[in-house]
Amino acid sequence: MRDFKAVIFDFGGVITSSPFEAFNRLEAERGLPHDFIRTVNATNPHDNAWAKFERAEIDGRMFDVLFEAEAEALGHRLEGRAVLAVLSGSIRPAMVSALDLLKAEGYRLACITNNVPSGHGAGMARSGDSKDAYEQVFARFEHVIESSKAGVRKPDPRIYLMMCEQLGLEPADCIYLDDLGINCKPAAILGMHAIKVTSGEQALADLGAVLGLGLTS
Repeated sequence: MRDFKAVIFDFGGVITSSPFEAFNRLEAERGLPHDFIRTVNATNPHDNAWAKFERAEIDGRMFDVLFEAEAEALGHRLEGRAVLAVLSGSIRPAMVSALDLLKAEGYRLACITNNVPSGHGAGMARSGDSKDAYEQVFARFEHVIESSKAGVRKPDPRIYLMMCEQLGLEPADCIYLDDLGINCKPAAILGMHAIKVTSGEQALADLGAVLGLGLTS
């Protein structure tokens, strides 16, 4: 068993419920194809409206315009502001309990999140309000890197190396959890033990197995 020193978490879709669930509800309400929003975001993924917004290269107003144009190019009408309105995910209490247990066991905790620079919720930049439920979770991490503040987003390998530098650790010292395989891949290539999250229960079971801990959902 490797001697891991840190566990690095994605936020939306790992600590919180998946935003894709909210996207699917919006699609159903609008009569759009299932996973249409994911299709828009997967088209030109490194330079589309979503990527630019997560790197804070554009503001919310421009995102609204560009996303709508991208949706229309794929045959459907959907404004970007409607997508942002449903982006907030609900916190998974079992994941928060796991964070506390991991810290008590001596593991260092960190978070790398792709987020946007305005709004509120799991996919938005941190508010700094200590009373906010999301901020109370973020406070458990030793280091947090936000794409909207760092100007670089996953799956760019630089953001993982930035975290390793902040922690003063090698990638091989770290476990990384993310709900997107495309974001797990560079972490694994760098030497981290990557866990793709499909549910809170699965994530805790896999993480517990790697560390030899009883992490329950």
